[in-house]
Amino acid sequence: MKNNIRKKRLSAIGIHTVLILISITMLVPFLWMILTSFKTNAEAIGVNPFVVFPAVWRLDAFESVFRSMDFLMLYKNTLLFILFRILCAVVTASLSGYAFARLNFKGCNLAFGMVIVQMMIPSQIFISPQYQMITKMGMNNTIFALVFPGMVTAFGTFLMRQAYKSLPNDLEEAARIDGCNIGQTFLYIMAPLTKAGMVALGIFTAVFAYKDLMWPMIINTDKSALVLSSALAKAQGQYGAKYPEMMAAALIACIPMIIIYLLFQKQFIEGIATSGGKL
Repeated sequence: MKNNIRKKRLSAIGIHTVLILISITMLVPFLWMILTSFKTNAEAIGVNPFVVFPAVWRLDAFESVFRSMDFLMLYKNTLLFILFRILCAVVTASLSGYAFARLNFKGCNLAFGMVIVQMMIPSQIFISPQYQMITKMGMNNTIFALVFPGMVTAFGTFLMRQAYKSLPNDLEEAARIDGCNIGQTFLYIMAPLTKAGMVALGIFTAVFAYKDLMWPMIINTDKSALVLSSALAKAQGQYGAKYPEMMAAALIACIPMIIIYLLFQKQFIEGIATSGGKL
């Protein structure tokens, strides 16, 4: 008995040790970014491995970045971009996912097969037609242009379909007996039971939108319509080899996502655990 307890303790210690080492390894780039933002350029490009901390903690890089970049505008554009992407994705994916999972209509399997095929096609293929559509509507350099490709998501449809598939049929039968039509059954019975799936979809959508680079750089070229990802890409060309400025800009850009994670940490973990996916 004691041997079994000792083995379990040693096993737990070994597992926790490995996890701690992996966590430290993952944190090293983030810590390097923070430390570099407070260094001089000479310290940042130095090759001495024993010089980790800056000799003097400087804010010069942050001051330079704040003078050249309007972060309040970038924060606003990015948060609006993420918010509308999440709203559109959750609404459209919930409706289509419920239809594919619970409604037996003609061509259901064929239509869902087309959704699955779309998930297999690289998203870059759709950039040209999407750009032409936005240009013909005259919506370049707007929040709508950023949100447009993610208004309907194949991944979200698949995720919500699986969520609705997991619910028992008895719920719909009971709702039908009580006189609910399809819309009432969806709105009052089925949709509230898939909140975990909606949260997971919202998390994935937020992260994908936050780190999306190619589409924002192509569709919004005006300085007042940039988001954090595209502004950071332009800052990389602007500062060149000035690593403290680049790291300071990247650190400032991380703040919104860090705050969102701290506020909704429980929902993040539950959503990812429920969906079985990873970011």
